[in-house]
Amino acid sequence: MTAFSLLRSLDSVPPTLRGGVVAIGNFDGCHRGHQHVFRAARALSDRTGRPLIMLTFEPHPRDVFAPEPFMFRLTDGEQKARLAAAFGFSAIAIMPFSRTLAAVEAEEFVKTYFVEALEASAVVVGADFHFGRARAGTPAFLRDAGNRHGFEVHQLDLIGEAGETISSSLIREALEAGDVTSANTLFGYHWIIEGTVIMGDQRGRTLGFPTANFSLPANSRLAEGVYAVRVKLGNRRFDGVAGYGKPMFDNTQPPFEAHILDFDEDIYGAHIEVALVCHLRENHQFNGVGDLIAQMNRDKQRAREIVTAARPISDLDRHLGFISRGQGPEGA
Repeated sequence: MTAFSLLRSLDSVPPTLRGGVVAIGNFDGCHRGHQHVFRAARALSDRTGRPLIMLTFEPHPRDVFAPEPFMFRLTDGEQKARLAAAFGFSAIAIMPFSRTLAAVEAEEFVKTYFVEALEASAVVVGADFHFGRARAGTPAFLRDAGNRHGFEVHQLDLIGEAGETISSSLIREALEAGDVTSANTLFGYHWIIEGTVIMGDQRGRTLGFPTANFSLPANSRLAEGVYAVRVKLGNRRFDGVAGYGKPMFDNTQPPFEAHILDFDEDIYGAHIEVALVCHLRENHQFNGVGDLIAQMNRDKQRAREIVTAARPISDLDRHLGFISRGQGPEGA
């Protein structure tokens, strides 16, 4: 099996990755709508024996044109790379997005990147994807360009859930409302957040619930509250319960705090990944520390039951290494 490649630009594409099937888009979240594009591209790659390439952009184009980054991002470049590998791509090319790139004429973009850099045999896009100066690179333009330059173009219609088109915006709204279950269904896997474990205020340890704390991006709008989670430390996996926000204590920029069940190690400085399984409850004010501890014990027990029973939403969960128990994906 060919090793997965991560390309930070298209300046020097290896010969083994030229002539491939290219799925292009921002792909924030790599959700089920995006996976519709991925599956079509993979089927074409399998049929032709060509390499399968994801072409995406970082930072998000909307952040480039904003006074400061504001997008509630679902997946950064590194996360998209892991998802691309799990989905069977040969490589991901993460193009640095800038105002300069945005000003490139659509025809020049096609010639420079699809034709010369990638020598693409086929390009697969969603119906809403545009590129080039003034977003002139519409799907219709791309089909015409493919005819002129000799590569196939496959445009995929958007897919829906309960009457709504699956989109990154819809998922952000669900996460902001604390509806992790709906968000995960739209993702097609359990959503993952990650960071470096930092020193907290040690309050959890004094309460009998030591936590691994890490910071979420400043533009994250994940709902505060208590979550049932699955935790990965290196190659090890654990069940956990996590809190975000501290209503009883003064902390204007709270970290995400994961209490790892049946675990007691010093992991400061370690990289931690957390898959959100379920939003258990909103944050509450308690009459005293005793009431808080009692509720934390209830949260811990409920989280243990929920995570133990959790099944993969799709095979992506298994490939990502978080949710691997049960007889098969939900709905299988």
